[in-house]
Amino acid sequence: MVKSAVFILALATFATALPTEPIIDLTGSWRVVGGTDAAAGAYPFIVSLRSSSNSHFCGGTILNTGWVLTAAHCLVGSSTANVFVYAGSNQLNSGGITVASSRLTIHGSYNPNTITNDVAVIQLASALTYSSTIAAVSLNTADTGSVSAILAGWGRVSTNGAIPNNLQELSTNTLTHATCVQYWGSYVSTSQICAVIGNGQGACNGDSGGPLIQASNNAQLGIASFILAGGCAQGFPDVYVRVSSYASWISNAISS
Repeated sequence: MVKSAVFILALATFATALPTEPIIDLTGSWRVVGGTDAAAGAYPFIVSLRSSSNSHFCGGTILNTGWVLTAAHCLVGSSTANVFVYAGSNQLNSGGITVASSRLTIHGSYNPNTITNDVAVIQLASALTYSSTIAAVSLNTADTGSVSAILAGWGRVSTNGAIPNNLQELSTNTLTHATCVQYWGSYVSTSQICAVIGNGQGACNGDSGGPLIQASNNAQLGIASFILAGGCAQGFPDVYVRVSSYASWISNAISS
């Protein structure tokens, strides 16, 4: 894959940090591009990944009380000393708890050039306690085609825009693999799933690692991975890791 064709959705990698911290807007009603504020307590399985300076850089989901699922590119170049998990709140600045990580496991065949096998898990240093705002995600196990879906995350509200304090949700639609290939060609495989709703709506930096959720049952279909280079929400399908393709890898990684 030509790297310029894709735009990874992490706010920063640990190997090459941004020169300034992302701005969190605490007053405006901002959105995952084109989205709306999620209700308090919605998506209790979503987490914010934080740096040692407490800055959000990626999303993730709770697999069980001791493990979190995210994208591989969120953890490249990182260590447990600078990866923390914030859970239990849909606001970045209040209401949640922060837990340290004890182990980071990136898929052994992750390819940073093609962004394939972009999946990873984080073991927590201390177990989470389930509550009305902290719960495990249900992972989709079917080879899903075109369905109604929801993107949730704290990604930038526009290209180079602000990071929202409130968790954002966006109704979107997944595509069949055949339709996705019409846009992306050989850049996508059957282990990835695409979603698009229209120009001005979609994923952006900071959504990486977060969930694409099937609207009908709240099961996680995908992990936010990359978008078309040139900016967010261009009306071109965003690409997600298809979690059903990695069910065995995830199960083995969290039981090893």
